[in-house]
Amino acid sequence: MAEDIAAEVGSILQSASINRHPSVQHDANPSTAASEKQPVTLNQYPDPDGSDVGEDEVPVSVLDAVPRKNTMPPLPDLRFEQSYLKSIEQAEGWQGVLWITLRDQVIMCFAQGVLWTLVLNGWRHWNRSAKFSGHGVGARIRRWWWGVNNWKIPNTKSKLRDTKLAKNVSEYYQSEFSSAAQD
Repeated sequence: MAEDIAAEVGSILQSASINRHPSVQHDANPSTAASEKQPVTLNQYPDPDGSDVGEDEVPVSVLDAVPRKNTMPPLPDLRFEQSYLKSIEQAEGWQGVLWITLRDQVIMCFAQGVLWTLVLNGWRHWNRSAKFSGHGVGARIRRWWWGVNNWKIPNTKSKLRDTKLAKNVSEYYQSEFSSAAQD
């Protein structure tokens, strides 16, 4: 059911953004460093018999296709382009644009990653040393949270109240130290 809803939402968003009457002058993608875009021109009255190439011939341009020239690498993917353009609008000179780009695309991403890592490590450390026993608010919340997530709450039985361990310890002391008293 959820998959159908997700597909339906995607279909609605996609169909809402379709331009029903595109224009070559306004809607063609601009040229990039990787490729040069040129609008297609169509003949007003195409004549299928007007071609110079016979039906049984293959054009040389198809057999020996000219490879594209490697002029420059493709443009970097600057996410959130509109907000980036808005932020460099007030920049004065190339140094301002460089600083804004460095700040938005490198420093802020680095700071976000560092802060997120610190939060996760702090959370893990706090959970590692957390206690489940007791009647405090923190212990109740921890037990509730672990119950909601169906996690097994660690059994924190005190080793001091274990009768089997106490018996073993008393036997050890009697066997070791009873002979020491006689010496």
